[in-house]
Amino acid sequence: VAKDLALDLPTLHDRGVRLVSEGRTQYFGLHGKTGHLVTAERIDREQLCRLVEKCLLRCEVIIEGEM
Repeated sequence: VAKDLALDLPTLHDRGVRLVSEGRTQYFGLHGKTGHLVTAERIDREQLCRLVEKCLLRCEVIIEGEM
């Protein structure tokens, strides 16, 4: 995420970058030392998408201030 946004890690933290997922469970997070997108929770496909062939988990990257 840091690389895709062309931000270094200190700027990433200063800008208040965070990830928001649909629902209560936040499945994704940002690794503090690398800026990589990581899984924050165990993702159980059978529980989330029982009868759906195509299973999607959406998240948004929120950045404070202008880009």
